[in-house]
Amino acid sequence: MPSFDVVKTSTAEKTFRVSSVIGAFDLASEKITEHFVGSIDIDEKEWNIGLIVGGSGTGKSCIAKELFGKNYINGYEYKSASVIDDMPAGKEAKEIMHAFTSVGFGSPPSWLKPYSVLSNGEKMRCDLARAMLEERQVFVFDEFTSVVNRSVAQTGSLAIQKAVRKTGKKFVAVSCHADVVEWLMPDWIYNTDESKFFFANNGKNQELHWNCLSQTMKKKKYGECLGVITI
Repeated sequence: MPSFDVVKTSTAEKTFRVSSVIGAFDLASEKITEHFVGSIDIDEKEWNIGLIVGGSGTGKSCIAKELFGKNYINGYEYKSASVIDDMPAGKEAKEIMHAFTSVGFGSPPSWLKPYSVLSNGEKMRCDLARAMLEERQVFVFDEFTSVVNRSVAQTGSLAIQKAVRKTGKKFVAVSCHADVVEWLMPDWIYNTDESKFFFANNGKNQELHWNCLSQTMKKKKYGECLGVITI
């Protein structure tokens, strides 16, 4: 059973303002320590889509990095004048075009543009297509749908989960948005707000996935960021 035990520590310079905060909020010192511990029961289980979801500061990124290591993706570097030439070497144009289309990045003129001029929604889909074209069976995306509007988030989630299941690869989304659940239809969810793991193994059963989330998270179904928990 994959488990994690992450300690995250930061120490602020003890300036006048820092000392003012420590005094005003009765903090122990300028040293801040956060501890995230738990496990996800996915050993020997069939799955394609996973979701780590919760509020800012609840350890989502730390947990994802600890559990999935080199498969953790937080953006790519793009250098070419057209994004199609930034895709992995050795892939034929036809295969790349299929990957673009499969994740909802279906505008041929946009394939010939540099990444910097694409819309946020196109950038998200381009990143996902690139990950799918790489020689890796598992890929983990941080800040999933965080910079796109909720309509794009929903249609993008639906497209990516269909594409991943067709390839047989494994995709883990890391997000502060609970509204993607109904569209991404993950096989498992880890809720960092409550340190709870849920395995459905049924990507078509939206009700099961939605019911595993807390009432607090359900209230955020339209894509607002979840509440912050200070540890």
